[in-house]
Amino acid sequence: MASWSALHPGRAIAGWFAFVVLCLVVGIAAGTHNAEAEDYRVGESGRADAIATSRGLQEKPTEQIMITARSGALDESVARGAARALTDRMAKLPEVLDVADPVRSRDGRMLMVEVTMKGVKLEAKEHVDPLLAQTGAVREAHPDLLIEETGDASVSKGLNKQRGDDLAKSELITFPITLVTLLLVFGSLVMAAVPLLLAVSSIVGAVGLSMVASHLLPDAGVGTNVILLIGMAVGVDYTLFYLKREREERERADGRLSPEALVGIAAATSGRAIVVSGLAVVVSTATLYLAADVIFSSLATGTVIVVLVAVASSMTALPALLVKLGHRLDRRAAKAAARGKRPRGRDRRSTGRLWEALLRPARTRPGRTLLVATLVMLGLSLPALGMELRVLNKDTHSRQIPEMRTYDRLNDAFPELRAEHRVVVEADPASAVQTGAALRELTSRVRADGTFADRAPRVRTSRDGRVTVVEYAVPFRLSSTEATASLDHLRRTHLPATLGKVAGAAYAVDGPIAVDADYLDHQNRKLPLVVGFLLLLTFAMTVLVFRSVVIGLIGAALNLLSVAAAFGLVVVFFQWGLASTLFGFDPSATSAIGSRVPLFLFVILFGLSMDYQVFVLSRIKEAAMAGAPTREAVLDGIGASAKVVTSAAIVMVTVFSSFVFLHLAEMKQIGFSLAVAVLLDAFVIRVMILPSALVLLGDRTWWPSRPPRHPRPAPVPHLPAPEPSESSSGGRSR
Repeated sequence: MASWSALHPGRAIAGWFAFVVLCLVVGIAAGTHNAEAEDYRVGESGRADAIATSRGLQEKPTEQIMITARSGALDESVARGAARALTDRMAKLPEVLDVADPVRSRDGRMLMVEVTMKGVKLEAKEHVDPLLAQTGAVREAHPDLLIEETGDASVSKGLNKQRGDDLAKSELITFPITLVTLLLVFGSLVMAAVPLLLAVSSIVGAVGLSMVASHLLPDAGVGTNVILLIGMAVGVDYTLFYLKREREERERADGRLSPEALVGIAAATSGRAIVVSGLAVVVSTATLYLAADVIFSSLATGTVIVVLVAVASSMTALPALLVKLGHRLDRRAAKAAARGKRPRGRDRRSTGRLWEALLRPARTRPGRTLLVATLVMLGLSLPALGMELRVLNKDTHSRQIPEMRTYDRLNDAFPELRAEHRVVVEADPASAVQTGAALRELTSRVRADGTFADRAPRVRTSRDGRVTVVEYAVPFRLSSTEATASLDHLRRTHLPATLGKVAGAAYAVDGPIAVDADYLDHQNRKLPLVVGFLLLLTFAMTVLVFRSVVIGLIGAALNLLSVAAAFGLVVVFFQWGLASTLFGFDPSATSAIGSRVPLFLFVILFGLSMDYQVFVLSRIKEAAMAGAPTREAVLDGIGASAKVVTSAAIVMVTVFSSFVFLHLAEMKQIGFSLAVAVLLDAFVIRVMILPSALVLLGDRTWWPSRPPRHPRPAPVPHLPAPEPSESSSGGRSR
């Protein structure tokens, strides 16, 4: 593919951008199939929701409109007049199912009107604008009153807006810093623009393909986020690996090879490493499908698609662009030579003073270096043993989002609206008497339990009498110990003692507290399966590529060490609150680790670590194939790849660090973890631990294969003569 692209650069470049446009057009035409309510169901709460939905008793989206005085005491007569106006307006909307009577808070400072919407909660944010408009109209008509609206739909809308603003902010941070980094690496604006151009085009193509893929695997709303996050990182990295190798070969050839031949060498070396590392990322990410969770499936789909598209760009558009740039450089060199100027050469054998210093410990004292570096990484990993996972819900959303501040004011006035348990009972109508008696006893027990609100339960029964839903209010924060205790009491004690004694009755508990608990339990049960397959697949792939069990074991161990150290630092900064102290992060974002963060990070970090591992080990094996002893091959290979790995790491850290400044706690933690892990991987794992271990192992590194010492020239693929219209390299060697 690279050879054809190098010989037909015009067609290859046009074909690539036509492919990107086609992906986007087809994706827009197909649209995005978003995940539906049933796609999110897990555990007991999922069963309860399915039973209730089958009888039309699913939870409806509600919005709460709060009426308070802008200053002083609330004039209840004026407030009720505003409530009547609001009720009349809302009742006329086609999106509204019911408007409840106004309710006064216990302290008398607030009047609340609850509006029930039609449809399902998941889609309510798409239909809440008319309700917000009517609330705004009543607010303008009553300037002395503060009239605010909150609810699942308006909060979701506010979160989506904040997420969009955050992503735009991260792009404003990422692009300039990435461009500056690439300028420092290449010293040329044109060369620096190539990685950005291909990364952005890969992201655009992947977004279009992800829309098509969503009709097979529904999108949970996180696909575009992960495509931007991973696409920029790997897109720039893959291009950087390829570009650096082509420039290295250009310097070595000193004008004796054509741009087509130079691109062929880069394709046979770094290009192959890019394909292998890309497939490694795909294989490791695909293990997320084993989690059987729609959100993880969306993350996996977005990552797999964008990595494959980035790899495809490195095999098609990138070789073509390098040939075009190569001819441009040759013309400039020819003009300079005609003026009597000779290009300044660089010592290709030099790794650079900084990297010579960093690699010196592994070269001179590999045993001590391995011991100290490993102990440091293990020390960083220790806090991970105390990691506390929690589903990041409304309690942890940034309070800089206006809708969240409104939500807090509602809960302060009406704490019983914070959360509820929905007990869903399915029983034969013939046992209605026994079921009714059990429900009354259940309510009596709940009222005597201090973890529930002192409010009469809401009871709804299906038309056929088979299903009954009873809602019990909980006046505590969703993630509080009291809320968790109330669920535990209900499931383990109250229900078995009441409905559990009714023959033939099936029951289950739903509600926000139950959903979070079941989701966390589901993830914990799937974690060993995902991690086990991840370790097995990455080990097998490494052994297959390098023909060495030892390298496979070392790779798995080092990846685990890198991930563990990143987890430890996440605990220190977010769970222990150091991020709040140093950076002023919202404490709500730093009290626990998001339940999805460890599994996602484990898989993605394994994939990204494989990127560096494949690239570095490929250079080591290449040096060994050229006849160097293992010790020398290790140091030469790592020295030759040190600069490009550093540059790639800086780009990745820049991309990931930009997510630390977003408002959503989960994105902060993911961005921080990825940035820290890449830094540790590039500057500790690949510079100190890996070379020290391989130097100590010597020829045993390649077991059960023999040391690959079979001197042979650098692989220069045979390329036919380029077409006259797309090559002007004259009679130089092909």
